[in-house]
Amino acid sequence: MTGRVFTCDHRVYDLPEPLSWEVVHTGTVPCDSYSVTFLYDRSMAEVLRLAAGFAAIYRGETMLRAIVDEYAVELGSIGLTATITGRGYAARLLDNESRPLTYQDATLAEIVRRHVTPYGIAAGEVADVRASSVYTVPAGVSQWKALEGFCRTYGGFSPRFSRDGKLLAAPEKGGGKRFSIGEGDPVLSCTLREDHYGVLTEALVIDKTRNASYSVKNEDMIQRGGQCRRVVYTPGQSTWDAMRYTGEYQIRRSKEDEKTVTLSLPGSFLAFPGDQATLRLDRMGLSGSFRVTEAANVFSAEKGASVTLTLKGG
Repeated sequence: MTGRVFTCDHRVYDLPEPLSWEVVHTGTVPCDSYSVTFLYDRSMAEVLRLAAGFAAIYRGETMLRAIVDEYAVELGSIGLTATITGRGYAARLLDNESRPLTYQDATLAEIVRRHVTPYGIAAGEVADVRASSVYTVPAGVSQWKALEGFCRTYGGFSPRFSRDGKLLAAPEKGGGKRFSIGEGDPVLSCTLREDHYGVLTEALVIDKTRNASYSVKNEDMIQRGGQCRRVVYTPGQSTWDAMRYTGEYQIRRSKEDEKTVTLSLPGSFLAFPGDQATLRLDRMGLSGSFRVTEAANVFSAEKGASVTLTLKGG
């Protein structure tokens, strides 16, 4: 992998061959992130001071576009090195607070125009979603929360980001790569975790303005003896559809974390969030289809490259 820095005065600088790096893809919040370490000389001082953007490039393809949060120069046993760290473009929306606003019959395109575009983020996809009620952005929330709340309430999905830093404000279309991992593959480690804590049995959605409520239940977990209710308050004057979608979304999100597989393999950038993996690891009694939710790619000159995939579903 090579790193490319973009400075606030519009210069572009290709970094030296890295000594080590880590690139983590989540596609949403928490943000994608990266860290890259390379040999340093004093000619880089001005570039690093003005560094604002970063691109991770692997075999000619951009794997991540991100912001620069920090750099550090260190004198150690191998001489002078510099390390740059940062987060994906979602950080621009997380770091900026929205004014309190109230929308009537808002569209997702309007929300993107008001809460996303001013922060230098281009939209790759924007679904045709319109609010069926008043949508309120309360005081003290980030631009990301303003966007995510609208998408979740009226579209039933969470926004995410592509590897090249574009906003994807639309439901996933299942177009990710499909791959299989079996007993013959070079699995470095694998952990299966099934966690019932936090899996909701009921989402009770309340509109305080109209004094109305709507209950959505997770019958499967109820039959297994679970008991976990969450009360969610929606913006005033929510429709029944919006309340139902909100409740179903809460149930669905809580179930996503019930079964998690963490799998490490040699190599880099083997999969990305949204890809679908079929596992057949008989020794662990593990089989089924899983969705990639996180991919952490790590390289060092001593240990080589490996990727750790977080898979959910099954």
